[in-house]
Amino acid sequence: MAIIGAKEEHADPRLTRIAQADDIPWYKKPNLRFLYLILVPTGLGVEWTSGFDSSMMNSLQAVKSWTDYFDNPTSSRLGLLNAMYSLGALMAIPFIPTISQYLGRRRTILMASLIMCMGAGLQAGARNSDMFLASRWVLGFGIPFAIVNASSMIGELSYANERAVMTSLFNASWFVGAIIAAGTTYGTFQMESTWAWRLPSLLQLVPSAFQLGFMHWCPESPRWLVSQDRGEEAFAILQKYHSEGKDGDEFVRLEYAQIQSTIAAEKELASRFVWGDVFRDAAMRRRFLLAAVVGFFTQWSGNGLLSFYMKKILALVNITDNRTVQQVILSNTCWGFINAVPIALIAPRFPRRRMFLICTIGTAVVYVVWTIASARATIENSSAAAIPVLVFIFVYSPFYNIGWNALAYTYMVEIFPYQQRAKGIAVEQLTVRFAVFFNTYVNPIALDAIGWKYYIVYCVWILIEIATVYLLFPETHNRTLEELSFMFEGKEMQDKIQKNVDKVLDVELEGVKRRSSKDGIQATDQRV
Repeated sequence: MAIIGAKEEHADPRLTRIAQADDIPWYKKPNLRFLYLILVPTGLGVEWTSGFDSSMMNSLQAVKSWTDYFDNPTSSRLGLLNAMYSLGALMAIPFIPTISQYLGRRRTILMASLIMCMGAGLQAGARNSDMFLASRWVLGFGIPFAIVNASSMIGELSYANERAVMTSLFNASWFVGAIIAAGTTYGTFQMESTWAWRLPSLLQLVPSAFQLGFMHWCPESPRWLVSQDRGEEAFAILQKYHSEGKDGDEFVRLEYAQIQSTIAAEKELASRFVWGDVFRDAAMRRRFLLAAVVGFFTQWSGNGLLSFYMKKILALVNITDNRTVQQVILSNTCWGFINAVPIALIAPRFPRRRMFLICTIGTAVVYVVWTIASARATIENSSAAAIPVLVFIFVYSPFYNIGWNALAYTYMVEIFPYQQRAKGIAVEQLTVRFAVFFNTYVNPIALDAIGWKYYIVYCVWILIEIATVYLLFPETHNRTLEELSFMFEGKEMQDKIQKNVDKVLDVELEGVKRRSSKDGIQATDQRV
């Protein structure tokens, strides 16, 4: 349990026990196998756009055609070009819960994908820096709608045994887009025409095109359908995709009963004001505090420097050749993908708090060594110090991916009940975008002003992250979403939910008996 805050209480783990007893792997379940395959372009593919954008903007700083076309942007102008993406996202966040609840997961992702296609087209056709800034804003406005609903949809559709891994793979998918962007820019950076940067800009619409093209075959979230009083459709989806394992029918009936009961209880407690749940009670305040903390930490753990300003980092250790910079960006991005995917498969199998602590302690050690090596390079004017800097840039990635990449959205999906999930992830995105906006705008100015000394800020900050994780983060490992829904509300609420689950189950079982009896009578009549 977390040291600060009330001890969390978990519901009866009946559903978890059934899932754990199911020894049939997902790839031997035809419907579930199809579901996971279709979630790749429709759900995981959303993060391709996010990764593509960060990597492209990082690489464009080493593209002469781009710097010449936009008059070699200074530190503040460069920061604004990067930060405009986050500004667009910040302006979208207040509308996410309302639109997500009205349109559902699928249609909200489709809406966001259309917006991002428009932004990518505008970016590729930019005639001046103002038009480029506008395109960045449009892209940023669309991305949080897609991220909030795709991460939620993946968690709400996945079978209990694979849910944590699927949501962990969501963030790992960032590297797919990042590698494509880095590879494309590496292939075009020597072109003398503006297509050196227009082509990567145009290709940014490709991930969104995948969502537009494949969403037709992706089912809607059963939890959204239940919240819209479309229970029969929700039950049919659960029956199709979650009943192929051992005791599958029992699992689906219990899962449906838990969803019905928890969403009914959530509706009773929910504030009429859209954002009122943020301050509703101590349990909700703790959830939203955790969302804000996770969002901020995912972007303020030093990764922002590597994602956007690799050219400046390498310049501090006397690596200035554009080709070398492009090679380092591409190789580091590929390395990130190589370690992020297996980590996403492994990290969810262990307690969340343990993984977050390994992540934060590891990144702290990396930053300390990195800072010392960068200081030596500057103070002693030593080119040899570039080697440990490069080594620890690569060592940083697996430590970061253990927690802030692999488990961020897994954790968000787990700590929020359905009704508040979109709001919770929206708050996480709010602090993500605030942190990115600050980082992308301030980092280049700070690096130019004080050089390697700026790294000391992150060394101190990551120590604060370690303390926060140790004191504040609750454990959510090895539970289904409904079993976690009211873990902060106490045993009385858990007992109330359990009684409602039993009532819904009784109704479902009576229905099954009546249908069985009716089928038996009809069969007898046919024989007669």
